[in-house]
Amino acid sequence: MTQPVFSIQWHITTRCQQRCRHCYLFTSPEAQKEISGEKSVTFDKLKLIADNLVFSCQKLGAKPKTSITGGDPILHPYFWELLAYLEKLGIKVSILGNPFKITNKVAEKLTHLGVSKYQMSLDGLPETHDRLRKPGSFDRTIRASKILKKHGIKVGIMTTVSKLNASEIPSLIELVAKEGINSYSFARYCPTHNDLGYMFSPQEYRSFLASVWETYTKNVDRGTKFTLKDHLWLLFLKEEGLFRPEPTNGIIISGCGLGISHLSVLADGTVYACRRFHSPVGQVPEQSFYEIFTGVQMNEFRDYSRLEKCKDCELLCYCRGCMAVAYGFTNHWTAPDPQCWK
Repeated sequence: MTQPVFSIQWHITTRCQQRCRHCYLFTSPEAQKEISGEKSVTFDKLKLIADNLVFSCQKLGAKPKTSITGGDPILHPYFWELLAYLEKLGIKVSILGNPFKITNKVAEKLTHLGVSKYQMSLDGLPETHDRLRKPGSFDRTIRASKILKKHGIKVGIMTTVSKLNASEIPSLIELVAKEGINSYSFARYCPTHNDLGYMFSPQEYRSFLASVWETYTKNVDRGTKFTLKDHLWLLFLKEEGLFRPEPTNGIIISGCGLGISHLSVLADGTVYACRRFHSPVGQVPEQSFYEIFTGVQMNEFRDYSRLEKCKDCELLCYCRGCMAVAYGFTNHWTAPDPQCWK
């Protein structure tokens, strides 16, 4: 039997070279503290958090994994020391970062320290992406992907999708496949500034998935893995006759990982159930991940009888929509996913 994986998305810094229009990060008090000059977490504290992850995974009977992110994690003063320590502990590491610090020398160091994957963002074709993120960042991302691949690091591209860029995504997928990117996925925009005008209607979102599926199908043999990250894919595939749910006896099979297999850690050690909405559940290293993950607050997120719409859906154990999008739209994570058309 395959050993389960327990992972943390570890935001080691809020420092970043970009100010993306859709970013939830810079509205947080944690970000404002660091931006205003508060010192970064010490290396000793980073080591304690890493040790905590190993200890907690032993208790959970799971393999540890972490995605190091930020901001741009390379900007943290102890980034390289942390990577070396995580490799020593045998923790599998991927990076969710920016392209601006990627050089041949940096890519070589990442490979040496066991980084297997580096994920960056493209949020549309060049003009749209640069408008949403930073002038010149589209070309920098493509350039960085070539450097990383040359050094044996798999490259993932992620898109935040909204009505601002939806029409460009099929063309972006074609470009990503042409560039030989290892994997591509997208996630929906979570409103953070009362900007609900960027949100799809349910039928608009289904139509968007249909156009993306057609593009994926055309490019399936070009070497890029298209990850179906959004849980509403299963509803779409079921309606298209491409997925048939089996009886689960109440066992979670797939869908939203909230409360199932991961936690998020902010730069100051605050632990969130999900980083995409306000969901603090503990503090490390003062508490163990095991204590937090098995605690009362996390159990609330696993009480699916609280999900207003999903609780009665036949796809409950496969989907559950996106609680972060629901929170951003209504300020309640238990509310229906506003883009579910079922």
